[in-house]
Formats: sequence, C-alpha cells, structure tokens
Amino acid sequence: MTAAYGRLELQGNRWILSDLPPHVAIRLKDVFRKIPKHQTKVFDLPFTDEMSADLSWFMNRYPLAMEEKDRALLEGKRSLFEQARARAEEIMLPTFKSTTQLFGFRSGYDLYDMQKQARDLLHAVKRLLLGDDVGLGKTVTALGSLMGTPYLPAAIVVPAHLADQWVKKFIAKLTFMGAHIIDGTRPYDLPPANLYIFRYTNIHGWTDIAATGLFKAVVFDEIQDLRTGAHTRKGAAAKVFSDNAELRLGLSATPIFGYGSEIWNIMLYIDPDVLGSWEEFTCEWCSIQRGKWVVNDPDALGSYLREARVFLRRLRQGRPINRIPIEVDFDEEVAADAEQLARALAMKVVSGSFVEAGQAARELDAFARLQTGLAKAKGVAALVKMLMDSGLKVILGGWHREVYSVWLEEFKAYKPMLYTGSENAKQKEKAERAFVDGDCNPLIISVRSGTGLDGLQNVCWTVVAGELDWAPEVLEQLYGRVDRPGQTQPEITAYIPYVLYGSDPTIMAVNAIKKDQARGIKDPGSAPAKAHTDESRIKQLAMQFLEKVP
Repeated sequence: MTAAYGRLELQGNRWILSDLPPHVAIRLKDVFRKIPKHQTKVFDLPFTDEMSADLSWFMNRYPLAMEEKDRALLEGKRSLFEQARARAEEIMLPTFKSTTQLFGFRSGYDLYDMQKQARDLLHAVKRLLLGDDVGLGKTVTALGSLMGTPYLPAAIVVPAHLADQWVKKFIAKLTFMGAHIIDGTRPYDLPPANLYIFRYTNIHGWTDIAATGLFKAVVFDEIQDLRTGAHTRKGAAAKVFSDNAELRLGLSATPIFGYGSEIWNIMLYIDPDVLGSWEEFTCEWCSIQRGKWVVNDPDALGSYLREARVFLRRLRQGRPINRIPIEVDFDEEVAADAEQLARALAMKVVSGSFVEAGQAARELDAFARLQTGLAKAKGVAALVKMLMDSGLKVILGGWHREVYSVWLEEFKAYKPMLYTGSENAKQKEKAERAFVDGDCNPLIISVRSGTGLDGLQNVCWTVVAGELDWAPEVLEQLYGRVDRPGQTQPEITAYIPYVLYGSDPTIMAVNAIKKDQARGIKDPGSAPAKAHTDESRIKQLAMQFLEKVP
C-alpha cells in the first residue's frame, strides 16, 4: 500500500488538507495558487468540480489518506469535470446541433443555433466571456442561458443607462421571467424576481447580500467596465458577486479598450485561474513598453483563451463601415492661448520630480485633449451641418462639456440634444426618443455613455467622432450604435475629423498599437483589418453644399 503524504477530508463545502510534510506543502502551494504562501499546517480549497479534479491529479503524485465516502465524492466531482470538458469540446465542433429545450421565451421567440451553442458551452464550463460581434444578440443569449435553469435568481450588472433597456426591450418583451431593477446602494428587502438588475455604480452597496450566495449566476454586461480591476470600488464589489456565483458570464464585443494586458482584469471575474496571478501573467505574456504592460503575442493569447473554453467570439458578415478620416480647420486663437500653459506643463513632465512629473503628465494629457477638442469644435460642427443639410440624421460623439457647449451654440438653428454622462436615465431616454421618433438632430453622445444602446440604427447611418479617445474600441462602440440589426442602409459612414495639432496626432499613433492588441486577442490569426475608406460620398456632399452657397 502506498504511503500517504497527509490527510484530505471534506468539511461543508471545503476540502481540508492537513498533516502534509513541508516539501509537499510547498508543492501544494505552487500548484494551487489560491493558497497564501504564508499559510502552514492546514489548507482549504473549494469543493468544486474543477478543484476536485485538480486534487485528484495532485494525489497521483502525493497520495493522501481519506475516508471512502470523501474519496467517492472527490472522484465523482472529477468525473463531472471531465464530462464537462468533453462536452465543451463536442459543443465547439462545426457539426454540433443543440438539442436543448428552452422554456421561458414568449411565443414567437427563441435562440438561434449559434446562441444555443453559447448557452450550452456556458452550462458546460460554468464561466464564459462572450465576445460576439455587435448585433449577434449577446443579451438574448444571456437570458436564454438563465431561463428555466437552477441558476436563478441571477444578478445582471449593467452600465447605468442600460438598466431600463434590459427590462423593457428584452426581459419583459421576450420572456416570462420577472425582473427587478435595484434602487440605490442601501440594501432593502428584495421583491421576488428571477433577475435582479444592478448598475456598476451601485453594486458596492450589495456585497454582503451577494456574499450569501443568493445570486446563483452573475452576468456582467459590457464587462470592459471592469477593465481597471478589483482595486476600484466597483471592481472589488464585482469580485464578490463573481466569487459567490455558480455561473459567470461576461458580455462584450470590445473587451479590450486599451492595451492587451487589460484582459487579465476581465478574466478575474470570469475565471481567475486561467491566466494565473498578475505576476505570472505579465512574466509569461507581457513586456513593458513606454511604461505600459503590452502583450507580446496577442494572437497566441487569444488562441489560448479559446482553447481553454473561457472565451467565445463569433463575427457577423455585416455591412462595411466607411471610415473617413478628414482634416478640419482649427481655431488658431484657442491654440495660441493654450500654448504657454501647455509648455509649462511639458517642462514639468520632462524635468520635474517623480511626483510632479506624474501629476503634470496627467494634467497635460487632460489639458491637451480639451484644448484640441475646443480648437476643432467649430470645424467639426461645420462638417456636421453639411451632413444634416443634406438630409442625414447624425450621431456626434464627444467627451468634454466645454466642447458640447460650443456645439450646442453652433447648432442652435437645429434641434440638438445631449446623451452624455451628465444626463439622468429619463433625460437620456427622452433624447433617444426625440432622435428616433422626432426631429432631434444631431444627437450629441458621449463616446463612453452609449455602450449597448439599441434603436438608433432605425433612423441613422452616419456617425461623426468629434473627439478622439485613447481607447480605439470606444469609437468602435460608437459606430456600433448604428451598425446593428434593423439598419436598412447598405453601408455605415463614420467620419473621423482630426487636426494636425494638440493631442490628435499622438492619439492616432498610440491607437494603432492598441487596435492590434485588441485584434489579436479577440480574433487571433486574422490579418489587421484594412480600413474601408470611400471619400466619394463626402466629396459629393461637399459639391452639393457648395452649389447651395451663393
């Protein structure tokens, strides 16, 4: 009989390991990174399928004494894990056809085959980042993955402006599930419901409730909102929701907004073990470039996440987006007024102390972006006027309130409305309705406030990125507001006005690197997309405009 290297027993929902000799304890902590390095003598691990399979594997090298009933449970869990993995491989075969019966959709609604595939994969692996392209129905897939399952009640965490849309446009319209939108950060007695809709802005007040395991599943919509990680208030709260849910699902067509290393923070809420610790991840996958952690081989990382069955992404054959970069005039007086302060900040960045240089760099970045937006605000407005005068409805993306003020003044002969971070949910809904059903034009939208917004594509196919963003995927989300099912035009046109001044040239150069990082992780093996640019349309509009001007 093989000698035992210690003891393993099940206590409640934890595996307890004890009496391990020092060399085995060291090896245990090397393999199971969740165990703190300083912990000694007694160790505990969760009673999950995957952990039990890993313990069974560990015991092939270091046998542990245990009761037969516990051994049967361990091997049962290992078997379930292996069956789930085999099931996941089967689901991803090109010939797979789901036989899952869905109960909970209203008459006339169901999941498409590709949505059923995502649902079945999620149920097999219990954690998934669903990165399907805009318009492929990630929200509906999430609902189909929850209805009629043991994973209710579930918590749905969304950007603030999407809570009503989830309930009105999807849950109430498509399903028989009951939903309740969480009001505020102070816990109260929750009414009966299948789905509880949280906002990223209020989950921090509900961590004690989440820690009880009340929510059997958690869905993070637009999960890129958590890309800054668990050291933020919303990030730390989201981790509690994730750790205490049996089923974890993240939704985003654009999970990488900046450099590829952001994926580590995203996977922290889906499967924290798949990329290891931050130190392990950066050592294996990254290098520092200009002070930023950059993924060395984004394609290899993207392939790994797919092979680990924690990331699923399908692309749709959508209409082309005609991206037209166009240089516009800038206000030289604004530029001249800003030059002296910018020069002073730049000097601090170059020669100041560590603290001074860091603060000055942040101030210079914010100042340069604002001044660039102001300097080109009237040039951008002139472009938008030309588009509107040709009969088009226009979505105008921006960021700074000061820039919005210039635009509102420039468009006072039209009917502009704002959909930004300063408007509440009712004001945003009013602006959306006015744009879709009324004569509002243009709709001035914050490039970071419209993620997931649906319905604008019914009346609009023209977008102007009035201010650039350090995250290129932010602008892709902006274009995605009109590049969605329901769009009747054969082509979307996105105008990208820029100036050869201020922050625009630097942002465009840096974003080229970030776009390649996102491409490799999202779509490994794909060639960098060639920008589809057809300037004939803008030239035709310019000629029409000139003909009207005496």
